[in-house]
Amino acid sequence: MAKGKRGNEIKWDKLDNTAHLFPVIANETMSSVYRISVTLREEIKQELLQEALEMVLPWFDTFNSRMKKGFFWYYFETNRKSAPKVVEERTYPCLYMEPYKNHNYLFRITYYEKRINLEVFHVLTDGMGAITFLRELTYQYLRLSHPEIGKKLGNHLSSDTSLNKEDSYIKNYKKSHAKGYKTEKAFLLKGEYLQQGQLGVIHGYLPIAEVKEAAKKRGMSINQYLVGILVYGIYKEWLHEAPNKRPVAVCVPVNLRPYFDSITTKNFFTVVTAVFRSEKEHYTFEEVLAIVKQSLAEQINRENLENLISYNVSREKKLIVRAVPLFIKNLAVKMVYKSSARANTTTVTNIGAISLEEEYKPYVDKFHVVLSMTKGQNMKSAICSYEDTLVFNFSSRLKDVSIQKAFFRKLAEEGIHVTIESNGVYYE
Repeated sequence: MAKGKRGNEIKWDKLDNTAHLFPVIANETMSSVYRISVTLREEIKQELLQEALEMVLPWFDTFNSRMKKGFFWYYFETNRKSAPKVVEERTYPCLYMEPYKNHNYLFRITYYEKRINLEVFHVLTDGMGAITFLRELTYQYLRLSHPEIGKKLGNHLSSDTSLNKEDSYIKNYKKSHAKGYKTEKAFLLKGEYLQQGQLGVIHGYLPIAEVKEAAKKRGMSINQYLVGILVYGIYKEWLHEAPNKRPVAVCVPVNLRPYFDSITTKNFFTVVTAVFRSEKEHYTFEEVLAIVKQSLAEQINRENLENLISYNVSREKKLIVRAVPLFIKNLAVKMVYKSSARANTTTVTNIGAISLEEEYKPYVDKFHVVLSMTKGQNMKSAICSYEDTLVFNFSSRLKDVSIQKAFFRKLAEEGIHVTIESNGVYYE
């Protein structure tokens, strides 16, 4: 390690296995930026949020870094610049993050009324790593805005917060001849776009107890159930219950940490795909759910996840370990991505239940997750839950909202109470 200004060490680190993709594909229309936000029960004070960020950031090497471009690979090094400026939100979510602006940081913090937004360039970490950072930022903010909490708990990291930075892909890699992802073209959602730069956001608030009960009646997990309802909505509203040569393919990211006993703050996920092929007229709702359930169940198991890790890491070894200049590696990555980008209709990511320490819960109302768009996918969904409420989010650049309406309508038919909120794009 080298010494930086003021005698502080500058640390270097490799990108994790998944992260190599994002610097290559990111641009103004495909930002590879996602948002996780927390809404408090009080108005946000900008100066206190800035102070909280400046206090928390040095603890997290993963976030306290900038990306550099070497001859053979991208890499991270400690960012010696001051923390990025906290600003009031005035734009749409998940906009492209120019690596050489924002004090060279690869995340941004904004606020709006009672909400704190953390937006992250996916090269840094996945949703679980971002939640860890946002949670600690929120704790520190609340300690500053309510000094009695700080006096009681002190200014330090929570005992269950990990700062681990291992590349868990490499750690759990086992050499094999596992096949990779299928690149069959999927049915794509196309139509009239919103104005350039706009992103339509709709949040659906669902009582967790009701969702659990409904999923249980169908013999499904919550994830299988919600993905199944989404697929059924696409089948009804876009395929119009008719056969189609292209499958509806829903990309479902899987957090690998619980399967491989990892606590890394870097990316550690893989993706599976729920596939529904409309090969006849008029599938019933139950038939669609059964197909989705089987498709996901066959893939989300340790053996298959190990195979996906092995495939991803072996591909990295071919593209990166060899002494090939970065620009050639980037061309290879772009070619691989281009061939697979249209293999999914949409994405549904579930970051699960977000937990907080008891002392902070009275001050926190809810959490949200919003995804940016990728090539071929003009609509995506994200799920998170806090306390007794599950939030199902749609983000889209299409004017058509028939899928969103069909999804929430079906939930209501299933006996689930739904409350809907949007960012107003569709009413302009």
